[in-house]
Amino acid sequence: MIKKVIIVAGVVLLVVILLFGRSAVSYVRTSAGYVTESVRDAVPIEFEIKRARGEIENLLPEVRKNMYVIAKEEVEVQNLENQVTEAKASLQKDKGEIVRLSTDVKSGKEVFQYAGRSYSAGQVKVDLANRFKRYKTNEATLASLRQILSARQQSLTAAREKLEGMLAAKRQLKVEVENLEARLQMVAAAKASNSYQFDDSRLGRVKELVSNLRTRLDVAERLVSAETSFHGEIPLDEAAPENIVDQVTEYFSTGKPSAEAVAAN
Repeated sequence: MIKKVIIVAGVVLLVVILLFGRSAVSYVRTSAGYVTESVRDAVPIEFEIKRARGEIENLLPEVRKNMYVIAKEEVEVQNLENQVTEAKASLQKDKGEIVRLSTDVKSGKEVFQYAGRSYSAGQVKVDLANRFKRYKTNEATLASLRQILSARQQSLTAAREKLEGMLAAKRQLKVEVENLEARLQMVAAAKASNSYQFDDSRLGRVKELVSNLRTRLDVAERLVSAETSFHGEIPLDEAAPENIVDQVTEYFSTGKPSAEAVAAN
């Protein structure tokens, strides 16, 4: 069926191009749309439902790919969170040391003792300046890490929502396909019922035939019963009737009998 539609459409397109030339572009587009619609309508619904179910199952590799990406991003975000935590702790330590050195310098002493070693006030100031510069750099780095972490967390949340939406859509599509298949079965059942209704005339003829056979059998049984009643055997227990000829001869040969004799006979 599909092959015939495509062949006919191809012939029509060729004729249109030959007849109308450049103006056939619009005809070609219209015909292409007609061919597409005709081909789609010619495909059985059962096949399309099966194809839809297959396409839903084909979503599984993409779902797994997104799950892998999310799992990888979760690990990287966790590492970034640990890095931010460590950088924050390091800054807190550096801040405490800077505050201590600054306090010592403000005291006005010329010599300071740290870890069993002596340092001049000038050395402490130089070290304080280096520490403070490094602290501001690390602080800026921590701020950048926090921004990156926030962006990555938002991206991870979006990816999770996308995956959840994809899974929900996959489940919904599966339910819709099941509903479509159930509707198709109901349509098939309705068609079957209609086809049975079309055969009512044949069913009626069969019923009439059975009724006629029943009537003929009833008549045959009654005939057999009647034949048995009208043509039975001679009863053996009853006396045989007198000879009518003898009765007539006796009546007229002796004269008319008396009333008592007639009554007796």
